[in-house]
Amino acid sequence: MRACMTGWLVVCSFGMAFAEDKPAPPNPEAVAAVKALGGNVMPLAQSDQRLDVTLHLSDKEVNDAVLVEVGKLSPVAWLNLANTKITDAGLASLANLKSLEKLHLEKTGIGDAGLEHLKDLENLEYLNIYATKVTDAGLPHLYGLKKLKRLYVWQSGVTQAGIDAMKQALPDCKVTAAVELKPVEPPKEEPKPEEKKEEPKKEEPKAEEKKEEPKAEEKKADEPKPEEKKPAA
Repeated sequence: MRACMTGWLVVCSFGMAFAEDKPAPPNPEAVAAVKALGGNVMPLAQSDQRLDVTLHLSDKEVNDAVLVEVGKLSPVAWLNLANTKITDAGLASLANLKSLEKLHLEKTGIGDAGLEHLKDLENLEYLNIYATKVTDAGLPHLYGLKKLKRLYVWQSGVTQAGIDAMKQALPDCKVTAAVELKPVEPPKEEPKPEEKKEEPKKEEPKAEEKKEEPKAEEKKADEPKPEEKKPAA
């Protein structure tokens, strides 16, 4: 009896541990709200049930209202809100997404006040605020994000001074600003060696052809014959 009870407890303990490892399915209402706007919610991989939430390709207006629904999803690892109509106030709905690692906010109206809502996202590794209203004044809100490795700030209000201060606060974070494209100079052509002009060959004077002397017989033919003597009458 004791052996049966022990076996039952082991099975139950194993089952509970397995259940704890497997995350609960995402909030169905929140998933439906995201998909209704043309977004998507899907696991990162078959073996990784953390969520990848995308709204950047939506054909409808994505505003702060949907961020309330996104805030109900768990565990969200990647979130793409690029090119949407969200505001600084709307980012308050993301403050509790502690599992978030990658966040796209490029080409939105986000400014310095919006970054304050991200200061407790302790697992954030990637943040894109390209073409936003963020300035140097907003960057200190990110200084506490010790896992942040990539920050994109080009075409924002961030200056070189802000970038330098960011690098000092987070030395392991790579901050990417505008990329300067330098024109590629064509390779210099090495001067070709001057070709030596061939000097015209001087024609050697031809030896004068010796005129053939007439043969002896021909000379005799040319000589006048002696007159024949007529017989005397």
